[in-house]
Amino acid sequence: MIKNFFFLILMIGFFTNASANYSNLAYDYEFNSIDGSKIELKDFKNKVVIVVNVASRCGYTPQYSDLQKLWIKYQNQDVVIIGVPTNNFKQEPGSNKEIKDFCETNFGVNFPMTEKISVIGSKAHPFFKWAKDNHGIGAIPKWNFHKIIVGKDGKVAGTFASFTKPTSKKFLDFIEKEIKN
Repeated sequence: MIKNFFFLILMIGFFTNASANYSNLAYDYEFNSIDGSKIELKDFKNKVVIVVNVASRCGYTPQYSDLQKLWIKYQNQDVVIIGVPTNNFKQEPGSNKEIKDFCETNFGVNFPMTEKISVIGSKAHPFFKWAKDNHGIGAIPKWNFHKIIVGKDGKVAGTFASFTKPTSKKFLDFIEKEIKN
């Protein structure tokens, strides 16, 4: 009984972000874009920012289409989508130019994209380390097309696993709620 109680307490602490101190906000981070310019998150203050690690050779790659639909629908409602190509899961071997061409040609992607970077481990981009430190393991991408939603307050509002489509009711309801916050 006591063993189960301690396990429960451990699990609650493990899966919550109650320990988040947020000495920094998402606005303190920037990415290099796929074209070499800067994507500064401070430019998106008071907006909902959806950061998605992406790859072109993944079973979830068709989600590019869903992300583009989301971008078209919500970009004028203070929602920003940022695609973050990564080869952490060995499904994005291309160069930045190849990735950009693939996304534009196959999915008409015109939402902001970063250069190819690492999103996990010791070489992860500082934004992903920040998300993990402040939101917990739910912010760590387990696979491509993991979604981190930053609320208008600059804090991680929620995360969604790869299998959650950006056009799913669950995801859209969450985004709608964040827009109203």
